[in-house]
Amino acid sequence: MIGHLKNVLSSYGIRSVARKIDLISAAGEIPPTECWPELWVLDDEKAARAKSVLRKTLAPLASVKKPWRCAGCAEEIEGQFTECWNCGRGRDGKRRAVAKVVALSRARRKN
Repeated sequence: MIGHLKNVLSSYGIRSVARKIDLISAAGEIPPTECWPELWVLDDEKAARAKSVLRKTLAPLASVKKPWRCAGCAEEIEGQFTECWNCGRGRDGKRRAVAKVVALSRARRKN
């Protein structure tokens, strides 16, 4: 996760360094809070911007929070799902293409 967040900051032009990445294996020998990985911003002037970027990166999306109602079958769907489990329609109400599954033995007989 720290590596991902470091890459996010880098994409905004904010240089950072990951520290204590491998210390988790020492938890128990030293206090757990001393083992937590850290992400240090190298330029003090960019620290506030880095916090803002990381806060937005780690915040859940509004669409994930709210359940939605399927336009096809009126089923209430939890917010993290993009398609209806009952009828297969997406949030936009359109049907999704469904892959046709054919048994391998049947497919070989046709060839």
